[in-house]
Amino acid sequence: MSSDERTVVHVVRHGEVENPTGVLYGRLPGFHLSELGRRMAERVAEHLAGRDITHVVSSPLERARETAEPIATAHGLDVATDRRLIEAANVFQGKTFGVGDGALRRPGNWRHLRNPFRPSWGEPYVEQIVRMKGALDAARDAARGHEAVCVSHQLPIWMLRSFVERRRLWHDPRSRQCTLASLTSFTFVGDDIVSLTYTEPALDLVPVHLRAGAKPVKGAGASKGYGA
Repeated sequence: MSSDERTVVHVVRHGEVENPTGVLYGRLPGFHLSELGRRMAERVAEHLAGRDITHVVSSPLERARETAEPIATAHGLDVATDRRLIEAANVFQGKTFGVGDGALRRPGNWRHLRNPFRPSWGEPYVEQIVRMKGALDAARDAARGHEAVCVSHQLPIWMLRSFVERRRLWHDPRSRQCTLASLTSFTFVGDDIVSLTYTEPALDLVPVHLRAGAKPVKGAGASKGYGA
């Protein structure tokens, strides 16, 4: 292995999910891409069609695998699965938890909101970073000298990027630059990350309220406000 070998790993957030009730779906099974989400996945596949991709791996959740499939097909590859790419665990999974729905006024929820720095409502930020960095390095190793694609979820991707860019882990969810069907791409020379880029090939398909920096829709639930 050459110490100056260049490898690129694109970490892709899945497309829009069919979620008419606006629950925070988290790791629950059975949440698939919407028709718009499938169009987003196809757009990402088109964007990456000319790249030297030799490895495609996905979170085990349906929405991530369905986003990965057209990318893999375009390169004649199968989609591998890595559980380290899964969505962050969250105690509010399966519930609505958004702006204006009264969730913050319910005493039963307060104990889960006591520490936003960890956070107390779900998987610790540091644990997300450890598993995501492991998945990133594994994809790099599988595609040495070429390019790989990992399909994951908004918060774990943002945690990985925050770690690489040496930002604080605690943050306002509205500040995450990780729109649906976006690519956070890590360039390695040997084993070292030398650059990071962010692209949004399907931005024109993303509803305005789900874009980075948008305010959540009142009463729509966390998954409607921020995606996942």
